[in-house]
Amino acid sequence: MYSSYSLSKHLVYVSILAILLLVRSISSLNLTNQYLNHKCFVSEGKYKHGGKYEKNLNVLSRYVSDNDLASGYVHVSHGEAPDSVTIILQCRGDSFRSNCHSCYATAVDEFHRRCQGDRAGIIWYDQCFLVISKIKPQLPRKIDFKNTFSIHNPKNVSKEARSFDKMTREFLYELVRKASYPTVVEKLYQSTYYAAGEKKLGANKIYAMMQCASDILQCKVCLEWCIRELPKCCNGKQGGRVLGISCNLRYELYPFLRS
Repeated sequence: MYSSYSLSKHLVYVSILAILLLVRSISSLNLTNQYLNHKCFVSEGKYKHGGKYEKNLNVLSRYVSDNDLASGYVHVSHGEAPDSVTIILQCRGDSFRSNCHSCYATAVDEFHRRCQGDRAGIIWYDQCFLVISKIKPQLPRKIDFKNTFSIHNPKNVSKEARSFDKMTREFLYELVRKASYPTVVEKLYQSTYYAAGEKKLGANKIYAMMQCASDILQCKVCLEWCIRELPKCCNGKQGGRVLGISCNLRYELYPFLRS
């Protein structure tokens, strides 16, 4: 039978163990919100401090902050040209509500720091991307093949790299078929184009995800283009990513998504 002291001591040990397991679990999933890249569109000009554009930007930024962000996607505009502002936010398919809010807040702050006074630009994080523009794009948006970039895992596949690359691409094409058809987010009646999965490839187990922005047509075309871009960056690598503002994909030899 436990004394009150030994029971308290036991509960402390249990609590510490639970915290360590939680930290280990989060670490193993790589649930970070790392900054990835940004572009400042200097050609679209600067706005004046206290001017109409800045006021419209502040109004729209607060509006997005007040949104539930349950679907992980926002495309809104405010104001009239030449001071109209458009914000597009897309959170990763496993990052809704509070996680999406957090990524949005981080992206807005960092955008203002990196693109001080610029009317337009893009910033990418692990769990979201943010577009701020003075241009109101027509809906649905056309696929943007220009504002893209790639990242690869620094580690190489140890054996049979060509076979690994081939099987990885085949698996990604399987996921394209799932991501190309919209899934209705429960109780929101909004669609998301997102797919994630895992597959045994020889001695390895590969994890992958892909996603299209909710306001584009031809999601399949965009994702297949991303797959064709992979050889330029990621042949023989244990992981690779192609990111844009129309669609993106990623694969790794370790889990990196929430369940």
